[in-house]
Amino acid sequence: MPLIPNTMLQRIATLPLATYQAGETVLTAGTKTGRLLILRKGAVAIEKEGAVIAKVTEPGAVFGELSALLNQPHTADVRVGTLRVSRRARRAARRRSRRTHVRFGNPGTAPQPR
Repeated sequence: MPLIPNTMLQRIATLPLATYQAGETVLTAGTKTGRLLILRKGAVAIEKEGAVIAKVTEPGAVFGELSALLNQPHTADVRVGTLRVSRRARRAARRRSRRTHVRFGNPGTAPQPR
């Protein structure tokens, strides 16, 4: 079952799309961006004090929401990553884009669910 129902995915599709390269930091601990991010495709690692505490690949995963909604600094880094996979899968991945796509929005201006 997807993290976000199809009706919400249709609404999310109207948000701006940002693309990040492997290794790029999307959110940095201690900063306030006012953004929440929704993973469209790819993989991200959640890091705290240099240690990876989670890896996420599920489309629809949300990042930065508590910081944005509470107007507080982010508490962890969110970095675009790649997962360790077999050689065969790596070769196939090389043929495809290695970019991670996220949608982002400002909770204060995001359309409200009906």
